Amino acid sequence: MPRPPFSRTLLAPLQWPAWLGAGVIWLIAHLPRPWLMGLGRLLGVLVQRVPSPRRKIAEANIALCFPELSKTEQAELVNAHLRDIGLMMVEFALGWMGSERAIARVPVTIEGLEHLEAARAQGKGVLLVGGHFSHLELCARLVSQRIRISGMYRRMDSAVFEWVVLRARLDYAEAMFDKDDIRGTVKHLRGGGTLWYAPDQDMRSKDSVFVPFFGVPAATITATHHLARLSGALVIPFYHRRLPGNAGYALRLGAPLEHFPSADPLDDTARVNVCIENMVRAAPEQYLWVHKRFKTRPEGSPSVY
Repeated sequence: MPRPPFSRTLLAPLQWPAWLGAGVIWLIAHLPRPWLMGLGRLLGVLVQRVPSPRRKIAEANIALCFPELSKTEQAELVNAHLRDIGLMMVEFALGWMGSERAIARVPVTIEGLEHLEAARAQGKGVLLVGGHFSHLELCARLVSQRIRISGMYRRMDSAVFEWVVLRARLDYAEAMFDKDDIRGTVKHLRGGGTLWYAPDQDMRSKDSVFVPFFGVPAATITATHHLARLSGALVIPFYHRRLPGNAGYALRLGAPLEHFPSADPLDDTARVNVCIENMVRAAPEQYLWVHKRFKTRPEGSPSVY
């Protein structure tokens, strides 16, 4: 996939703050890893202590999804997640702009590659289905060291960051597809491509259905079902979590979902949510609880936020 061309409009004075921000991110990405992770933990302490509407969102989500926890345990999980946001900031920087040498030094274990190899032996494309965890960008780049992957993304509001980040992603990804480019995505999968995809956010889309997520009705897009149906691709859960301390990351490709897709998009979408819920339970503080996952509600249901 060709890299996006540079436009002189990106040099307009209005874009200078964005270039400054990109420069700061580049500098962070080139810190030695112990310093980088230390900075992330420091930022996490600040995120936890500075009042923000995002805390209220995380509190509401965690209360809904973990009713079995006491109020104290829920508060501890909220604080752990807000501290994790600091690590997310530096991990995005490293995933986007870290050098190949720096990425190669990150400790990582990858299990389940035999499932991908078996799919390729059958000439099948693969949908690697995961969730929005704080380290998703970095783990996508880590897994790309072993397998060639592509991704779907939402365009950024900043023209500078759209240019910078898309070019950075295309340094390690085979292709990046706009979330609305269904035709290109299906063609890629039919050709045996491997696509990383996270369908676990409330997109407020007409193609969403209400299926349980931690037992709560959650508006979830049916795209996983449709992409698999149109392309014949296998759906493989992609688990990833950060290990304690500076021990690195554990990545795992699960077995392909059996009898997927079925004739029922509602049932298939619910199955995908179960997979993501299992991923979350393995490292709950690392999931993106500050997203309004339950913003869209079934008719007659009260607002969560």
